[in-house]
Amino acid sequence: MQTLIEGLTPDTSRRQAMRLLAEAFTRAGIDEATIDARLLLCAAAGFDHSALIRDPDLPIEEEAAELALAMAKRRIAREPVSRILGERSFWSFDLLVTPAVLDPRPDTETVVDGALEVLAERQGEAFSILDLGTGSGALLCALLDVFPQAQGLGVDISKEACAVARENLSRCELAPRGQVRQGGWEAGLPGLYDLVVSNPPYIETAALAGLDPEVRLHDPMLALDGGPDGLTAYRDICALLPALVAPGGFAIFEVGQGQAEAVAALLTTQGFAHVRAKRDLAGVERAVMGQRVTAPL
Repeated sequence: MQTLIEGLTPDTSRRQAMRLLAEAFTRAGIDEATIDARLLLCAAAGFDHSALIRDPDLPIEEEAAELALAMAKRRIAREPVSRILGERSFWSFDLLVTPAVLDPRPDTETVVDGALEVLAERQGEAFSILDLGTGSGALLCALLDVFPQAQGLGVDISKEACAVARENLSRCELAPRGQVRQGGWEAGLPGLYDLVVSNPPYIETAALAGLDPEVRLHDPMLALDGGPDGLTAYRDICALLPALVAPGGFAIFEVGQGQAEAVAALLTTQGFAHVRAKRDLAGVERAVMGQRVTAPL
């Protein structure tokens, strides 16, 4: 870090600042060091990627240099870029991210892709969506975006997370069709839903201590701890699904690596059919989906 502090000055060019940041991140063992360097430098200096490419030899100036250094120190301490910037790109939106919510990951978009597959013929219809454990509201926002006539409800036990989800719905101009309610899985939800989605906590308790610092130190434990085998939340939610999913409706979960078969079995036990897993871009079975074909309880 000392080399970085000495080398990054107001006279440093944009190109050189990028190199210094990326090298420092690489020495710190950070994956995607160049991408992180670009994102933080652009945010600190107030220009976009195209300006960095167009004018790489312009100096970054004093205020930008100081801010870039402060951001770099936080990243080297393994604070995620999204936490430093206070937002994360997800689907087609830049969502607010605070310490109260899980940092939305690209893998979670697999749930949205799955919903588009099973509800392709209803994309222009009005129907209802329930997002259990909504957190930042990432899934709810994305689903309301791709299903423009749908209405949605996000539920989360955290008051602070609910506030973030409401803010993101407003940011994305989706608040007229999306509501947020504080409560647990069983919180007396009104009516039946055509689509129920959830990205519940699914990390085995014993594995939490071994998570990367970006996750272990910055994501809320409430959103990570899935119990002894990582499946506690899935059991609880699946037991409620017969009273939540309308006949012909769908349930879609995000799952951890290696959990798809167990979660599929839970759905099948609750009377869901056409149960299958969907892989993310890395080839991991990341979403499990099924259709309710019997009458609700």
